[in-house]
Amino acid sequence: MKVKRVKFEVEDLENAMSSLSDSEIDNLMFGAIELDAEGTILRYNIAESELTGRKPDEVIGRNFFNDVAPCTNSDEFSGRFFKGVETGEFNAVFEYVFDYQMEPTKVRIIMIKSVSQDTYWLLIKRKLLNETREQRH
Repeated sequence: MKVKRVKFEVEDLENAMSSLSDSEIDNLMFGAIELDAEGTILRYNIAESELTGRKPDEVIGRNFFNDVAPCTNSDEFSGRFFKGVETGEFNAVFEYVFDYQMEPTKVRIIMIKSVSQDTYWLLIKRKLLNETREQRH
């Protein structure tokens, strides 16, 4: 099987994500979570599952902000998500620290709206805080 290469960069990610099959989404080298407008998880790829230790069938259908990653239930994260859903100006890139039931992990988040559906993607690339500190010294 040929793996489709998708760069973790904002440019044209909306179109790239809309053309990927479920198996291609699972083969991405970064986390990909598809949400509806209320924050309910519709898809949760294998990369995200391996990084968090949560299996897709355990989180699909649950609310990302309240049930799966309550550390994101903040103005900076969920507030940005819901404001984007409301205004239609959804694309965002920012750094955050995930720390719910896992070692604190610094992440870069890209939020994009799906081109073909009324759904939203959280694309997540991680770097452990300890690795970041070690690289500075």
